[in-house]
Amino acid sequence: MSNGPFALWRWARLFNDRGVFAEGLLTTLLVSALALSMALIIGVVLGLCSTSRNRILKTVARVYVEFFQNTPLVIQVFFIYNALPMIGVRWDVFTIGAVGVGVYHGAYVAEVVRAGIHSIPPGQSEASRAQGFTHLQTMWYVVLPQTIQIILPPLTNQAVNLIKNTSVLAIIAGGDLMYRADSWASNGALSYAPAYIVTGLLYFILCFPLATWARRYEERLKSRDIIHEPLEEVVEC
Repeated sequence: MSNGPFALWRWARLFNDRGVFAEGLLTTLLVSALALSMALIIGVVLGLCSTSRNRILKTVARVYVEFFQNTPLVIQVFFIYNALPMIGVRWDVFTIGAVGVGVYHGAYVAEVVRAGIHSIPPGQSEASRAQGFTHLQTMWYVVLPQTIQIILPPLTNQAVNLIKNTSVLAIIAGGDLMYRADSWASNGALSYAPAYIVTGLLYFILCFPLATWARRYEERLKSRDIIHEPLEEVVEC
């Protein structure tokens, strides 16, 4: 019987244990949903702060973005995992993973929101203020409705990156797809080749439709002359 990395018996074993990968996929989906929700909330709030006239709010937003964009996600998650118990906070690895990935991508979403707001012609804000609108009213009724459709493509791309980055949970035994695949392979005659191939395909199935939709939607916006360049070129990634 062949003992190569792609031997048929390894694939047969993977098929028999497919439930392990299904559980990991479900965990990845749940972590992604929670982390994305958190990232959107943080990103919108910080994006608004970064375009505010208040220097303190702008500084807070800038510090947050610079810190989380310029430190590796794996270190952030590892720090949360080890630091929280030292201050008496006991979170399960699922929560740690969702929070870690969420606050990290919140910095990138904030930059997308900031760039989207800045892409709206300033004359519209000036006209609304001339009509007696406050800054918040201008944002809510004039700027944000136009910003949403512009930032949907880069936000979708951030969602794709977020899904892939949930694999960082593997370092804290988070039960995600990557961790399940790695554990299954190491405990079963080192069947890493089929485990990683299937895992890669599952990530591809999750991410490719989103990336394709974002690209096509952005092309429609450009054809309607709503945007002239991708916001991803404005946002540091």
